[in-house]
Amino acid sequence: MNALDGIRILDLSRVLAGPWCTQTLADLGADVVKVERPSRAGHPGGDDTRGWGPPFLRGHDGADTAEAAYYLGANRNKRSITCDIATPEGQALIRELVARADVFVENYKVGDMARYGLDWDTLRAINPRLVYCSITGFGQTGPYKERAGYDFAIQAMGGLMSVTGERDDQAGGGPQKVGVAVADLFTGLYATVAIQAALRHAERTGEGQHIDMALLDTQVAMLANLGANYLVRGREDGKVPGRAGNAHANIVPYQAFEVAPDAQGQAQHIILAVGNDGQFAKFCAVAGTPELASDARFAQNQNRVRHREVLVPLLAAVLKTRSKADWLGALEAAKVPCGPINSLDEVFADEHLQSRGMVHRWTSHPLAAQVDLVASPLKLSATPVRSDLPPPLLGQHTAEVLNDWLDCPPERLAELQRSGAV
Repeated sequence: MNALDGIRILDLSRVLAGPWCTQTLADLGADVVKVERPSRAGHPGGDDTRGWGPPFLRGHDGADTAEAAYYLGANRNKRSITCDIATPEGQALIRELVARADVFVENYKVGDMARYGLDWDTLRAINPRLVYCSITGFGQTGPYKERAGYDFAIQAMGGLMSVTGERDDQAGGGPQKVGVAVADLFTGLYATVAIQAALRHAERTGEGQHIDMALLDTQVAMLANLGANYLVRGREDGKVPGRAGNAHANIVPYQAFEVAPDAQGQAQHIILAVGNDGQFAKFCAVAGTPELASDARFAQNQNRVRHREVLVPLLAAVLKTRSKADWLGALEAAKVPCGPINSLDEVFADEHLQSRGMVHRWTSHPLAAQVDLVASPLKLSATPVRSDLPPPLLGQHTAEVLNDWLDCPPERLAELQRSGAV
């Protein structure tokens, strides 16, 4: 049994934020039906990310399929149907499905759903218990609501790039985006939380509600301690948090350090994440510099932050004297938080992650003998996540879903196909 068994979700979202949300809900057991555009002459149909490659899934014959890795990574445990919501017949079909749904997720531009007769006001009249989640770049209200929202732009507008990257006075300095689309991913996860809260409310009261999720709102919320730093004192003191490379604004030492090169002379690095004064004293003992832990400038974190420009060069010089393996072994033995900076091949070869089952191998995909994908990180003792449906082909489950949800007979399906609705 899964936690969300029996919950039906119509997913009209594409690309990443919406699909990431519904993938998590599907992992938890919800019946997520991904609604995609049918193929048409000149357009392959479906979620745009199906074509966002290479890389593409390699098929049984060893050749590339049309399924991009990007799409596969955000759409497990779902079923796919095709439906053209630009047609009256397609719109009518969605409204019919809504009557039997618990959740409706969409990430169209503000106003598009109303043009199709699939807006919140219309659909709640059909199903008062419906949880309707809209995901956009800037939300349903405000002066920017009509703008298209893309993760890269949101990272810039929402302040994340102003605090990501090396300082301007350092080599390679300047604003950087995060390596994955974190505004999309966090918005998807916040939407997941909101949907489950709204389902609980609907369960208690019989009343659905509209959830208005915006990437920009989420990005600002993600500023966390840096946003708080500015609002609590920075605004008053005229200090705006900026880029600090791999350093931490409120903790020292908490950054990457270069260590001795490897046998081939290649530069090596580790991260040091000292979170309290006791850990700093342990680090100093391992490093052979106990005097630093007793120095009034460095004994407490608040003073280490104030004197980071003095302390960090001292630590950098010490760390360059020993190898990566030497430091990691000694620091881990002393319970000082540290770690290697792994490339993805090292990540997926890591014995701990393998023991945690963080790669799932699908052997039931119609196009390939096996598909390895990152697994859900959710570990629930009584209601474990599911892993029964590999990311679906476009429209793979149209007949199955219409039969399950609507008892749709074959002759009606054939008429929907003739009309171009599916």
